[in-house]
Amino acid sequence: MEPCHTSTERGMDRISLKIDLHVHTRFSRDAINNFSDINSACTRLGLDGYAICDHDTIEGLSACKPDENIMVPGLEVSARGAHILCLDPVEVVPSGLSMVETVERIHSQGAIAVLAHPKAMPRSFVSLRGAGEAGFDAVEVANAAQFPFRLVMGWNRNVAKNLKLPETGGSDAHFPETIGRSYTVVESESRDPKDVIQAIREGRTRVFGAGTRLSERLLMLRHAHGSDV
Repeated sequence: MEPCHTSTERGMDRISLKIDLHVHTRFSRDAINNFSDINSACTRLGLDGYAICDHDTIEGLSACKPDENIMVPGLEVSARGAHILCLDPVEVVPSGLSMVETVERIHSQGAIAVLAHPKAMPRSFVSLRGAGEAGFDAVEVANAAQFPFRLVMGWNRNVAKNLKLPETGGSDAHFPETIGRSYTVVESESRDPKDVIQAIREGRTRVFGAGTRLSERLLMLRHAHGSDV
């Protein structure tokens, strides 16, 4: 993993926060992470926080235990033709809607819409034209689950450049071993999640990280489901 030197360096009245902006909990149908796993990983890796982005549910957000780590509330929406991260949701956005309607519903809540892993075959290969029409706020460029990581990251970065949108990064971790594998450094006014989201909206982000190892992909298949949050 590429290093981020200090998680709380101050400059220009802003702080640099190292945040994994795409983490799943056991409230996602295919994940096993509990909040103890996530918070322990943050401490071990020097992360400042994480975003909970469970599949089509925000049930896990209310189950989150208070901690010194920043928790950015989120949701991963299964839209037609794309997966979309909604940061700071008020309510669940229904799955199966078009990209345009999904982003409209996200914005109507005051949340922001991040195009998740746009070129991560076979999970998604998003139409650039369709993404441009949708009005996204940012593009997830670094996603640790994408393979091959560097190649797909380059494709995703081209999407962000073509759309002239900020970049984000996250592990897309469904199990503890890959939490923090990819992440975003956010230049924020404070540790308040709303300031973090505003910084993303304004493009004050840099992405770092690496991909999930083959051994970890195999390990995922052996993990038992159903641990407590």
